[in-house]
Formats: sequence, C-alpha cells, structure tokens
Amino acid sequence: MLFCPTCSSVLIVEEYSGHLRQKCRNCPYNFNISKRSTKKSFPKLKEIDDVLGGAAAWENVDATDEKCPVCEHPRAYFMQIQTRSADEPMTTFYKCCNQTCGHLWRE
Repeated sequence: MLFCPTCSSVLIVEEYSGHLRQKCRNCPYNFNISKRSTKKSFPKLKEIDDVLGGAAAWENVDATDEKCPVCEHPRAYFMQIQTRSADEPMTTFYKCCNQTCGHLWRE
C-alpha cells in the first residue's frame, strides 16, 4: 500500500492507455508503474507464556490423593493458581505422580 507524496491519501492502481499507474483520488498525482514488484511480509508471532510457569513450577509442589484420569495412579501433584478475577475461586492444577504418565489436568 502506497501513499500520495502530495496529500498522503492512499494511491489506487488503474489501467491507463494499456499501462498500469498509481493514481491519487484527491489530487492530480499520478505515478506510472514500470515494473512488477511484490513483497511478502509475515507478521511476527507472539510468544506464548506458559500459564503454569513451565517445568520448574512443578519442582516444589505437594502431592495429594487424586486419581489420574489416564493411568489411574492414586496420587497427583497439585498447585492452585488464580486464573480469573479475585472474586472467583482458584483453579487447581494436577500432574500425575507416575513418571511415565505425567498427565496434566485441572479442576
């Protein structure tokens, strides 16, 4: 997207006498297009923050008697995090104590 150097309006592309040109709708500025040019640009992706704090967040947590829904191991690590507004209850996150499973779920 290009802008007019005279009035800063957006230039439109039109065909004129078999050629393409960029024309301003608000002033008499015209620019003949001599060659085709394209430019691809990709937006920078946002980095996703780990809500639970990553693997280090599970290092010093307590375990409780909670059955894993995947492997049915009887114990799970847990932590509580305030994910919504202050007047809402905290969300409890669980991680299976079974090292081969490691399933994460929330209550």
